[in-house]
Amino acid sequence: MRTGYSVEVIMVDVLTQPFMLRALAAGLLLSALAGYYGVFVVQRRLSFLGAGLGHAAFGGIALGLFLGIQPLWIAIPFTLLVGVGIAWIRDNTRLAADTAIGIFFSVSVALGILFLSLSTGRNADAFSYLFGSLLSVTAADLGISALLVGAGLLTLPRLWGDWAYATFDEEAARVSGTPTRHRDLLLITMLAATIVVSLKVVGILLVAAWIVVPAASARLLAHTFGGMTRLSVALAMASTVIGLVLSVALDAPTGAMIVLVQAVLFVVIMLLARSS
Repeated sequence: MRTGYSVEVIMVDVLTQPFMLRALAAGLLLSALAGYYGVFVVQRRLSFLGAGLGHAAFGGIALGLFLGIQPLWIAIPFTLLVGVGIAWIRDNTRLAADTAIGIFFSVSVALGILFLSLSTGRNADAFSYLFGSLLSVTAADLGISALLVGAGLLTLPRLWGDWAYATFDEEAARVSGTPTRHRDLLLITMLAATIVVSLKVVGILLVAAWIVVPAASARLLAHTFGGMTRLSVALAMASTVIGLVLSVALDAPTGAMIVLVQAVLFVVIMLLARSS
């Protein structure tokens, strides 16, 4: 544990060191996306999807390490294919979405273990993706995060309304002419990309909580879906800043501290909501 560090000194470290600035910027960008897409995951009761896509990314990461290629460039298309596969099975068979997720979840983890066992000298890289390593974020990671945020902003004028409509009444949305299957596929695609890029922040094991907890907290306080979305984004970003500062102060894993901060905020909000 670091001792003798005031809050002012820690904040100077965060705001002056280049790797800290990259970590803060990437964390804020990706947490905003996580909060944005998390509301759809929570309202549609698809929390298991976040875990499934996170573990699917493990297969892609391990394949990238095995091939000696930048893992993210393999994990992103790999996870997108898994997301498309889940949607296809859900829409074209009698199996429910959670069954499809469970199948791909297991197969992806099995492939990840296989590829990782065949990789030599890359266990440290795999460890950083399993548990997160926000302070090792590169300029390229930051650029990808910015591109994803830009793509997310482009969905606001049109897709957010369609996604929200289908979230509360999918049948009515379909009858009204909304291409719900196409829109759902886009949502899964954006969610999958966000999860893969977020692995550097919180890791495979915690990425589902990173997506779900701020949205769950917002759900307890907000009275409208728009309000829930804004509050989820705000909580996610605030948790990232607080978690990053605490991780520096306590010399603790950044991803774990961020999720623990999210959990504490959730408990506080839940108690406030129950008492009101």
